[in-house]
Amino acid sequence: MSTKTGILCIGEILWDALPSALYLGGAPLNVCYHLNRFGINASIASRVGRDRLGSEAINRIRRKGIPVDQIQEDNDYETGFVCVKLSTSGDPTYNIIEPVAWDYIRLTQSLKNKAQQCWGLVFGSLAQRNDVSRHTIQQLWEFDVKKILDMNLRTPFVDKSIIYDSLSVSDIVKMNEDELNQLSDWYGFSADTPKAVEQVARKFDCRLVCVTRGADGAMLYREGEWYEHKGFPVKAKDAVGAGDAFLAALLHGIKNNKKSSELLPFANATGALVAQKDGATPAYSIQDILVELEETGRE
Repeated sequence: MSTKTGILCIGEILWDALPSALYLGGAPLNVCYHLNRFGINASIASRVGRDRLGSEAINRIRRKGIPVDQIQEDNDYETGFVCVKLSTSGDPTYNIIEPVAWDYIRLTQSLKNKAQQCWGLVFGSLAQRNDVSRHTIQQLWEFDVKKILDMNLRTPFVDKSIIYDSLSVSDIVKMNEDELNQLSDWYGFSADTPKAVEQVARKFDCRLVCVTRGADGAMLYREGEWYEHKGFPVKAKDAVGAGDAFLAALLHGIKNNKKSSELLPFANATGALVAQKDGATPAYSIQDILVELEETGRE
């Protein structure tokens, strides 16, 4: 039995420019933050520029208690930056600047050592848009860790071959309904969501596939069994980071050997709690999530 407990999240560190303020983010960093909220030893591997935003990013990450030893600094490229627009319902759209520092994450010996020590590796598709970071991420797939794909398709950075390769190595996959529809268009999967999910799991030999459905909750297919939770009705301030919090809560449950039927209520409550707050990484506790569960009900 493996004694590994840590999780390595690799990919983009960037600043989200929302209407309300400038927020530090990037899906892998957000997931890393939320994992640490749950007491999981999670690290972020990324790259920032040697600029003001890069220095501020490292300082803020350090203050949150997240290890910064795998954050590289770049002399040639600036720290990542994204312009975010929110719809009236709080759903975000993104203008992701390129090229930036996180496109050039290098495969160092220190990074390889870290990956070897971890239980899981969280990665997405966006950070693979550049050859350098893509090579680094794919080299880490060779290690004995659970590969966790947080799909995060972001137009125009959508490459069918990269998604195929990523799905092919993944043990755990989280996607939203739009991303599932994209896979169905590519591979001719069923228009029926449950059938399409089963086809994804079968084609790519994934042990767990989770599909988030926004206000309608989420669906989970795990080793041949289905679970569904309709979510919690909340008034969202912004939905940025809610899916990242959801994934961290899901992994928390998996690592702690929670029953499959318990995973989605807790993960949905976490996502709902974060959606009601400003920014992707607000302060909260597990007790806050339990209160959210109690107040809104488990069904």
